[in-house]
Amino acid sequence: MMKAGGDRPKLVRGLRQESRRFRLLVIVVGFFLVSLTFVVVSKPDAMLFGLNGKLPADQTPTSILIQQKVNAPPVSSRKTSTNTFGVDPKVVDDEAYVKQKGLRAGEEEDSRVLSEPDPASGMMEPKPIPNKDGKKGDKSDEEVLGGERKGEGEHGHAEEKHRVTLPTVSNYTIHDAEDNENAKQEGTTNSQQGSKPLCDFSNFRANVCEMRGDVRVHPRATSILFMEPDGSQRDEVWKIKPYPRKGDEFCLSHITELTVKSSKVAAECTKYHDVPAVIFSLTGYTGNLFHDFTDVLVPLFTTASEFNGEVQFLITDMALWWTIKYQTVLQKLSKYPLIDFSKDDQVHCFKHAIVGTHAYMEFTIDSSKAPHGLTMVDFNRFMRGAYSLGKDTAVVLGETPKVKPRLLIIKRHRTRMFLNLEEIITMAEELGFEVVIDEANVSSDISGFAKLVNSVDVMMGVHGAGLTNCVFLPHNATLIQIVPWGGLDWISRTDFGNPAEMMGLRYKQYAISVDESSLTDQYPKDHEIFKNPISFHKRGFEFIRRTFMDKQNVKLDCKRFRPILLEALDNLNP
Repeated sequence: MMKAGGDRPKLVRGLRQESRRFRLLVIVVGFFLVSLTFVVVSKPDAMLFGLNGKLPADQTPTSILIQQKVNAPPVSSRKTSTNTFGVDPKVVDDEAYVKQKGLRAGEEEDSRVLSEPDPASGMMEPKPIPNKDGKKGDKSDEEVLGGERKGEGEHGHAEEKHRVTLPTVSNYTIHDAEDNENAKQEGTTNSQQGSKPLCDFSNFRANVCEMRGDVRVHPRATSILFMEPDGSQRDEVWKIKPYPRKGDEFCLSHITELTVKSSKVAAECTKYHDVPAVIFSLTGYTGNLFHDFTDVLVPLFTTASEFNGEVQFLITDMALWWTIKYQTVLQKLSKYPLIDFSKDDQVHCFKHAIVGTHAYMEFTIDSSKAPHGLTMVDFNRFMRGAYSLGKDTAVVLGETPKVKPRLLIIKRHRTRMFLNLEEIITMAEELGFEVVIDEANVSSDISGFAKLVNSVDVMMGVHGAGLTNCVFLPHNATLIQIVPWGGLDWISRTDFGNPAEMMGLRYKQYAISVDESSLTDQYPKDHEIFKNPISFHKRGFEFIRRTFMDKQNVKLDCKRFRPILLEALDNLNP
């Protein structure tokens, strides 16, 4: 009995020790599971790529949607290329990636294409280019083309190995030099260019270079080379930023500068194209609806529409979100996938290339200078066609019984708001309008809003980017622009009045009085801002914008404004 009693404390102590070990084990296992869960949730790419062994975790792109060449054919089964540009990039699924990231307008994507050398690609070192004395030199393609490769040096090799590009931008080509070793451009005699300079810098708003003949575009070297025949004395070098805001140093400081030059020596072509090229930038002021049109879409239409879709776009300073937003227009102008100029390694060869786009006054086309006499009527028709808008002309009063003319009022939420919107709606309905209210902003669905605008006969709003949607109005519709207080009549007419009339629209401009401005709540009636608002313009546009646009709302005097709506109705009479 004593022995049994003596063993009992030992047994209890043993059980306690086992219990502590078990609890410790549970804690360790639990901590491991929590850590594993955290890694899987926060770094799924690292886990997947680390487990399948295809890419090291520290070299994987952010998206796991990588199409890898798992079973590449042996080297001997493929054609070998004698240049470094014959590598097929591993492409990220763009559509899935955009959905995965929740792309919003205004965000530039960081999706990417991983261009690692593939042992099965047959990639070899480029052949040295002979010097003038016939000896082989070791100049790079960038040096021959007159450009420099950014980021070279101690990180040069790493950058070359892990260079990234945007996924939707396809290095599309009509002929691939890798698959057409003996391909040659036909009819590329440079006599077409004659003595005409490669570039025209005479336009006050935009510089444009245009070349016909043997044109070689090397995006990585930011160079466009015009090949001169033997015996030519031409020696031209131009620097151009392909965005139509000439003289705006702040804007152009964000635009990539390209070199256009004549030469007799260049790297060999790796991509042959049977269609012309148009090279332009997407940085600048894009993201503002008005600038999307006046800086990019109108100039691009003016420059590229003559090719009827048979044209290749190369874009510097790519904004992926922007190309997605306006893909309907871009696809109408070009049948070919976009090339991201800043992320492309090929040497593209064209018979015709245009660097920059033709631009004139704000939001207009100068038919006397535009190719083939294009006008804003053509642009309005093009935009309606691009979005398949069915209404070509405004309604004619009395033509269809019981059909009311439709009035769209562009509503604003932060600045230049209508303070008595309900009163305006009531007045318009009393005059016989069917009133529609909507707001246009940077995140608006272009296609949906275009259909709404095209369905109305009159559109009105306070001066602002939303009025740019007049491009979707049917022919003979009326645009009414409400001009805030502050001597802004000239800005308003230049930005929207003249373009509207040039599009074949009717235009009415209504400048509010002092009593219709909310500035009376901020300044006394005898303030200089009411007596002589023009005197404040000498302080610059930023002051004008801040004072007269950002801090002003509108309370329309419906009795004073009523005749404007009556005139709009009269415009609809047969």
